[in-house]
Amino acid sequence: MAEDSDQEKNEEPTGKRLEDARKKGQIARSRELNTFAMLIASAAMLLMQGEKIGRDLLSMMRSEFQLSRETIFDPNSIILHFKQDMIDSVMLIAPFLGLTVIVAIIAPISLGGWIFSWDAVSPKLEKMDPIKGIPRLFAMGGLIEMLKALLKILLVFGVAVVLYRSFIGELLGLGTESLEQSVEHALNIIGRCFLLLSASLVVIAMIDVPYQLWEHSKKLKMTLQEIKDEHKESEGSPEVKGRQRRMQMDMAQNRMMADVPKADVIVTNPSHYAVALKYDQNSNSAPKLVAKGVDLIAAQIRNVAIGANVPLVASPPLARALYYSTEIDKEIPQGLYLAVAQILAYVYQLKAAQENDWRAPLPPGDIKVPDEFKQD
Repeated sequence: MAEDSDQEKNEEPTGKRLEDARKKGQIARSRELNTFAMLIASAAMLLMQGEKIGRDLLSMMRSEFQLSRETIFDPNSIILHFKQDMIDSVMLIAPFLGLTVIVAIIAPISLGGWIFSWDAVSPKLEKMDPIKGIPRLFAMGGLIEMLKALLKILLVFGVAVVLYRSFIGELLGLGTESLEQSVEHALNIIGRCFLLLSASLVVIAMIDVPYQLWEHSKKLKMTLQEIKDEHKESEGSPEVKGRQRRMQMDMAQNRMMADVPKADVIVTNPSHYAVALKYDQNSNSAPKLVAKGVDLIAAQIRNVAIGANVPLVASPPLARALYYSTEIDKEIPQGLYLAVAQILAYVYQLKAAQENDWRAPLPPGDIKVPDEFKQD
């Protein structure tokens, strides 16, 4: 552990590290990008809908605030007017609210993608501790946030001063216009100023987005030891993998030995190789190899076969050819059909002779094996 702490985290994060971070909700996010997107969208909406909003406001005031004497002294009418005012106000700001919600969803997705993690939203008591929060104020992240805040203040103040000097003439001229024109003109000026002020924040967003990507990548960097430990954890230690392989081999060998008593014949070398064959005469399939082995496994196959009264036939070239050309539970290749047919014919004759007390047939002589299947 001491060696791990001394290592620098200079290695790029692995795929597993990135995936684990996403599951925890740890992805790159830029609040400045979100703020800029929401403000610019709202400003554009205000600039496009400003005049309409002005007309709707004037219409609402004329209809709802110019009341007759009977309406004023009628308690029910006041409630109805108030209800209508609330409905009109909600309908007036509904486009802004809808656009803000859409942008608030799309802006984060554009940077880090869509993700929802319970681990990210679950409350953490250590983050609520004010004493533990003090060091974070003076950490590098806190200083960066403070510098961004100062830069935003200076930038917005500078742009506001320029806008004030640019639009002061139009603002002073509003008093010479009619009520309808002045309201519409004022909202148009507000929309333009709002749009330009919001657009100025693109500078902050352009600084913050690369910084957040770099900071996120930096937090996920790993040491060489962490990469080795992760690889060992995901792949398993060599000892465990070796033990698993041995267990798999033992299970496969046990299954193979269980099929030996069901075989029709064992073709042997006769001492080094042993191959067990089974043929279903009622099917159209070729003979199938159900077990094979060399040396100790071959001896075990022969012992099991003798105990189960399965015939053993010595044919060294054929035994080697079957061993190297055919996998367990697979049919023999077509080139060995004739050679195996000679072996099976002998086995069937031998079984018939034993059942009827006939003279046992002579084992097949030199069985020819095609050159492409011969093994030295």
